[in-house]
Amino acid sequence: MTERRQGVVGQDTLDYYRGWLAYRRWFLRIPGVQACVAEDGIQRLSAALGTADEPAGTPLTERHLFRIASHSKSFTAVLVLRLVEQGRLRLDDPVAAHVPGLVGSALAGITLRELLSHGGGVIRDSEDGDFWQLERPYPDREELVRITAEPSAAVLPRHERFKYSNIAYGVLGLVVEQVTGTTFDEAIRKEVLDPLGLSDIGPEFLPGRRDEFAAGHSSLSYATERTVIDHVSTAALAPATGFFATAADLVSFYSALLPGDDRLLSDDSLRQLRHRMWDVKETESGYALGVSLNRVGEHELYGHGGGFPGHITRTLACPKRRTVASVLTNAVDGPAEPLAMALFHLMDVAASATHQPAPAGARFAGRFSTLWGVQDVALLDGRLFALNPMVANPADDPVALEVVDETSLKMVSGPGGASIGELMRYDFAPDGTIRSVRGGSGMTMHPFQQPA
Repeated sequence: MTERRQGVVGQDTLDYYRGWLAYRRWFLRIPGVQACVAEDGIQRLSAALGTADEPAGTPLTERHLFRIASHSKSFTAVLVLRLVEQGRLRLDDPVAAHVPGLVGSALAGITLRELLSHGGGVIRDSEDGDFWQLERPYPDREELVRITAEPSAAVLPRHERFKYSNIAYGVLGLVVEQVTGTTFDEAIRKEVLDPLGLSDIGPEFLPGRRDEFAAGHSSLSYATERTVIDHVSTAALAPATGFFATAADLVSFYSALLPGDDRLLSDDSLRQLRHRMWDVKETESGYALGVSLNRVGEHELYGHGGGFPGHITRTLACPKRRTVASVLTNAVDGPAEPLAMALFHLMDVAASATHQPAPAGARFAGRFSTLWGVQDVALLDGRLFALNPMVANPADDPVALEVVDETSLKMVSGPGGASIGELMRYDFAPDGTIRSVRGGSGMTMHPFQQPA
């Protein structure tokens, strides 16, 4: 078997992934999906699918801005670690040393490290979290200090378990402002965004750029039609959830956190940033300092997700393959996480293939339909597979396909219920386009034309 290049995603795999994203967006009726993939910081794929505003019919572009919510925590963590490197903070500093309003409170002794890792037992969003439903404003600085000074802010003992807290990251923003003598906005731009030249990321909604933002949309889980959700300021919780970005700029940011990249942090600080502090869901996922940790197939990943009213987003980065993927959706029920994970599942399928490459495989590739649904014949790193695009993980139960002759493929391996050992026979038009395919179970499949 030919040795596979471990650091490069095949262009055919990326092409299939883009087409699969387009189908999944349509299949799930998500208004818009913006996606970007990079390797070693070099962009390999950029896509904008669907609409930025469904009622208005505005096409989504690669430059539309999305509210990226809890991705904000990664930026805040990097900023704190830069201040640690500069000797202005220590991770084991008690928070009250930098936020006078917390002296004598139940949170006074909690350290910056505990806040960054969600290990301080801090209340998640306060006892009145209806700002998440836009029924009241997000807490301002005064209200945030009041929330954290209340005895109820310390919900659990420190170090007891992973306990996610937006309030904790709001407090980190107060620490930054106290130490730098500037606003959080100014500090994050100076220390994190400007060094990377990222102009399409910011810590808070900008009314002056309103027309550049993709509209947020409500869910279909409780209505037959989506409605547009307005953008609002997140005030003192901007360090936890206020940021906006494009997929391309998110990929650039998380690429700067790959091992060996010293544009923002030293290798030692990068290791601390990515070091698992808590298991979140057994070994499947964990949390470090402002980045979540996930395992997808053979890939150990870091990154973050975000859920803002109207926007669901996810970015995943693989240090071993030096690949970063970001997927942004503009609906409350947008499946950003499985859409992002799918790329790494496809990479695993391509890397584990044992059947022969198909030099002329592109002519067989396509999306086909029967009464029973839709099937893909996909080219991944030069090898052909039959995949199911109707499921969240297109790499579930792949069927390996080998070229037999100019009009036939053989199903050589796959799940027991597949037609293994049988042929897929193609009917090509004189111009080389596919008219039909006699596929699994001897059923005729026809090229699928995705509706607008």
